[in-house]
Amino acid sequence: MSVIAGLPPLRLHHVGILVPNLDEALQFYRGTLGLRAGVPHDSAAHDIRAALIDLGESHLELFAPLTPVGPTAQALAKRGAGMHHLCYEVGDIVAALAQCREAGVQLIDHAPRPGLHEGWQVAFLHPRSCGGVLTELVEIGAHDTDGVR
Repeated sequence: MSVIAGLPPLRLHHVGILVPNLDEALQFYRGTLGLRAGVPHDSAAHDIRAALIDLGESHLELFAPLTPVGPTAQALAKRGAGMHHLCYEVGDIVAALAQCREAGVQLIDHAPRPGLHEGWQVAFLHPRSCGGVLTELVEIGAHDTDGVR
């Protein structure tokens, strides 16, 4: 349940996990754990190669750097592999950002931007305002071609 006034209850959409090698990570999640993962795809705009793993109501988003010098590779070098962020689905991301701003939450993204997956609009909240956890808000558009809700 959200404690920010006016923000409806949030649903955990996915946990973002930064990995050094997506193929090796998928071998573990698919092979060892038997989870169902989507087809990996590359996003040059985000410098990321990613795959979603369906967990029923939520997902794991495994992602790895596309290049050795981009921001994702820098994050991997600085913090190592592991949990990167939590993502909550909202019905209206513009309104959610406004409510967060009014509540004094430090925003990384002051306006929504296209997400990694088609049809997603996302914005990140700074870990300083979220108990040390990088937090993403996502609004899933009507034209979501990944089929992920």
